Amino acid sequence: MLPTPDTSHVSYDQIYEPAEDSYLLLDTLSSASEIAFLHSHFSSGTTPLVVEVGTGSGVVLAFLAANATAIFNRSICTLGTDLNRRACIAASTTVNKACEKDAASFLTVANGDLTTAIKDAEVDVLVFNPPYVPAELPDLEAHARYNTNDTLSSSEAFDRDSHLLALSYAGGVDGMEVTERLLDELPRVLSQRGVAYVLFCAQNKPEDIKSKIRQWPGGWEAETVGSSGKKAGWEKLCIVRITRTMRD
Repeated sequence: MLPTPDTSHVSYDQIYEPAEDSYLLLDTLSSASEIAFLHSHFSSGTTPLVVEVGTGSGVVLAFLAANATAIFNRSICTLGTDLNRRACIAASTTVNKACEKDAASFLTVANGDLTTAIKDAEVDVLVFNPPYVPAELPDLEAHARYNTNDTLSSSEAFDRDSHLLALSYAGGVDGMEVTERLLDELPRVLSQRGVAYVLFCAQNKPEDIKSKIRQWPGGWEAETVGSSGKKAGWEKLCIVRITRTMRD
C-alpha cells in the first residue's frame, strides 16, 4: 500500500478535508488494474502532464507526484487548480512535502475556475473530485472578496469560511452543474492520449453520463474503474475513466 501524503498543515475550516471520496481516488489510481493501464498508456512519449482540478488539501495530487514511479513507471509533471486561494497554498505545501525525496516535477497550483488556467490539448491525466452534493451553488459574486480578504470581522470570517467550504461540496441541481462544466472542457484540455478520472455519486446517474460521453464527436470511451461499493443512495461513489477511442 502506497503512503497517504501528510495534510496536517491544512486548515479544514476553509478547505475540504480528505474523506471517502478522496481515498477512493487514491485506491483506484494505485490499483493493480489502473497501474497496468497507466504503465501501458504512457510507456513512451513525452513526460505526462498530470493535473488535478479542484485540489483542496492536495492529497490526491501529492499522492500521484510522490508515487509517480510506482503508478506511471516514469517521471511526471504535476499541476493543480482550485478556485479557493487558500486551498492553492495548502495543496502546494502538501505536494512539496510529499515530494521532498522524489524527482517528480511540480509546477504550481493555479488559483482559477476549473480548467480556465490550462492551455488546449496539454493535459495527459486529469483528475477531478467534484462538488457533487445536490445543494445550491455558492454565490460567486462574493467570491473575490472572500477569496482574498484576510481582514474580516468574526461574523464575516464565518461567512467566508462557509463560502469556501461550499465550493468543495455544493454541486447545484442533481449535484452535476459544476461537473457538467468540467466534462464540457475535457475535449479541449486533454491531449490526444489524455485520460480523465472523474468521481460521481449515484444521484449523478453515472451510467447515463457514460452513455453521453460515448456519443461525443471524435470517439470517446467511459468506463467505471473504481467504486465505493458500500453505501446505498446518492452517496455511493464511483470513478469513471474517460479516454479517446482514436488517437493520432
